[in-house]
Amino acid sequence: MFSLVNQIVDRESASDVADAAAGPRQARKVVAMVMQFAEKNPGMTRVMVGDALVFENERLQQRMNQFFDKIESTLKQCLRGAADLSGSATPSVDTQVRASVLTAFMVGRLQRFARSGFKRLPSEHLEASLALIL
Repeated sequence: MFSLVNQIVDRESASDVADAAAGPRQARKVVAMVMQFAEKNPGMTRVMVGDALVFENERLQQRMNQFFDKIESTLKQCLRGAADLSGSATPSVDTQVRASVLTAFMVGRLQRFARSGFKRLPSEHLEASLALIL
């Protein structure tokens, strides 16, 4: 998954160096990619949200925590440039908060997907939701 994330970031960065909308666009694509992966891999979704890890080795839960930490870090990188260009008094705090909210949003969508018996898709109204967040 991280090779796809890196491709998204690299492709967008190369095409829009000074565009303030490039960061949020990258973040949208990263979130959408994670949601699409979850839809295509319901078993992995259960692992990602910890449902399948009840009696598993503690190390697996740590790896999933690292996964979401890396995703959040990538989202921070994506959003950093837009926060700097926005003229905010606290661009680094704004970036960190947005990345954290996006990560929590992803985890929530994945949990809802797993708890609904894989009926409520994580990509349901995704663009509208991300427009509100970003």
